[in-house]
Amino acid sequence: MPAKSKAQQKAAGAALSAKRGDTKKSALKGASKSMYESMDEKELKKMASTPRKGKPEHKSDS
Repeated sequence: MPAKSKAQQKAAGAALSAKRGDTKKSALKGASKSMYESMDEKELKKMASTPRKGKPEHKSDS
């Protein structure tokens, strides 16, 4: 599933970094922490690799 916003893509990138052992899990907060716990590395890679061009900073509620 591709990221729907820049913020979502950044959170996926942080979670992926922790999954790979490049970042400490304790450094994760909020969305990246929940993504780390609920998604596998393949899903995170797909979300983190989404191009940012044309994406809003944050996903709208609607």
